[in-house]
Amino acid sequence: MPGPADLVLVNGTVLTVDAAFRSVQAVAVRDGLIAATGSTAEIRALVGPGTEVIDLEGRTALPGINDSHLHAAAFGATRPPLALDVAWPAVSSIAGVREAVRRRAGDLPPGHWIFGNGWDTGYLKECLADPGRTLRRQDLDEVSPEHPVLLYEFSGHTSWLNSRALEAAGITATTPVPPGGVIETDAEGTPTGILREGAQDLVNAVVPLMDDAAREAAVRAAIAVCHAEGITSFTEPGLGPGGTSLFLGVADTGTLNVYARLEAAGELRARVSVLLLPLEMGGAARHLPDRLAQLEGVCAAADPRRLRVLGVKLFADGIPPSRTAWMHEEYEGGGYGSLCLHGHSDAQRVEELNAIVRYAHAAGHQLGVHITGDHGIDAVVEAFEAAQAEIPRPDARHYVIHGDFVSARSLATLAEHGWGINMNPGVKDATADAMDAIVGPERSAYQWPVRSAVAAGIPVAASSDAPITYPDWRRGVASMMLREAKASGRQSGPEQCVDLETAIRAYTSNAAWQDFAESWKGTLEPGKVADICVVDGDLAHADPHEIAAMPVAATVFDGEIVHDTR
Repeated sequence: MPGPADLVLVNGTVLTVDAAFRSVQAVAVRDGLIAATGSTAEIRALVGPGTEVIDLEGRTALPGINDSHLHAAAFGATRPPLALDVAWPAVSSIAGVREAVRRRAGDLPPGHWIFGNGWDTGYLKECLADPGRTLRRQDLDEVSPEHPVLLYEFSGHTSWLNSRALEAAGITATTPVPPGGVIETDAEGTPTGILREGAQDLVNAVVPLMDDAAREAAVRAAIAVCHAEGITSFTEPGLGPGGTSLFLGVADTGTLNVYARLEAAGELRARVSVLLLPLEMGGAARHLPDRLAQLEGVCAAADPRRLRVLGVKLFADGIPPSRTAWMHEEYEGGGYGSLCLHGHSDAQRVEELNAIVRYAHAAGHQLGVHITGDHGIDAVVEAFEAAQAEIPRPDARHYVIHGDFVSARSLATLAEHGWGINMNPGVKDATADAMDAIVGPERSAYQWPVRSAVAAGIPVAASSDAPITYPDWRRGVASMMLREAKASGRQSGPEQCVDLETAIRAYTSNAAWQDFAESWKGTLEPGKVADICVVDGDLAHADPHEIAAMPVAATVFDGEIVHDTR
């Protein structure tokens, strides 16, 4: 006869997220697993002398959130104190960015790098007042003439440098542009200080890499934020040699070793799934076998419910706001974007895409491909199909990452083969108005078609893509339900709105499916891990406009309370 529970939560609304999306009043935990769910009276019967009892007092409990695309180490590394916060609302103007850089320059000896993250021209007052106002190296030179400055845009796909950073990277008017990259220049052909996509590698390759102590501090800081947000699982999408130059070097192989060391010491307080990033942007397929061989067995000794490598990530194109996503139809103002793979023509880059997908598929890896434009997504899905036809695999669970403009044809193909899609709906409210001017109102309204994907039969997973956005799943849920622009309040593509169940599943059970882990996490059912998020409010009956403001009251990981503000 099982003994008393270790922990019970009673007198609330418990969303089990089981197949019926059943709601009960209480849940019991024993030995790190869900022991039972039911009425408060039923669960109180499991209370013993040593049982900890949490009275939910009407709050909502649901499975621990699984942020299925969260660059946790990079998130920790690009926040204070390791980097400047130049995102809204910390700064709202170019003048504010300049002041933050000026203060940091005053604290550092000459020659030391200044890093920052999060700027967005959509929130900078000078750019809003004058749409022709661009960011320039001179803006930063005036406040940091003796320090190289590197500031990442919120998307991570564009960087803003001062002259000292350009000099350190050897970037001049005659520097060859890397495949899939952009070195922005002025009318005289001089670099302005803005680098896009693969061109960022030129500067990222020369910045000082973080040491293991800093990487560990970044990971620990990120997990602390996750606990405060009710997140108990996340996918770390891109660790390996291809990430050496991404986000201050924090995405490289050394960070994978840090995760493995924390897990071995019993100090990894989250469930981490890893996608390996063997190739940098523009990297050639011929390097893939050797790069993957470098990573073999790094996490082999880890508890797979705490840390495991699931597959391979590939950067295949850019992002729509930078006009670097590969589209079938022109952007407003011209251009189609392109794949950011090795090659000097679309045909060569598609050939590289097919070779990379074929090799990773044949080697038994799950593939997660960053691809946002409709033309690019079609090419990726076709590459999946070709690899599957050559070497059939019954349950590969390859998936498209972001998939902003996925076509109906690609949705049908993904569903037919049991493949997935990982979207970032929490970005919709911030980008909806701006995207009208980039891709036109019709395409803008369609961006992130969650409802169409679910209707096609795809288990859509949702994520924050932190540090691109803050890992706030409530904002993501509200955005999926409302699709309202933050600035104007108007709906963008209301036909793609979904209900609460669909939105919650995207952050719980569907995310567990993406991880091949639906048998042991993602729902509050007996026998599954006791990872629980408690929200201060009645989530099941709330107006969607109220959801984003609901605080996380408590987080339970592996049966232990790791966050509590009740």
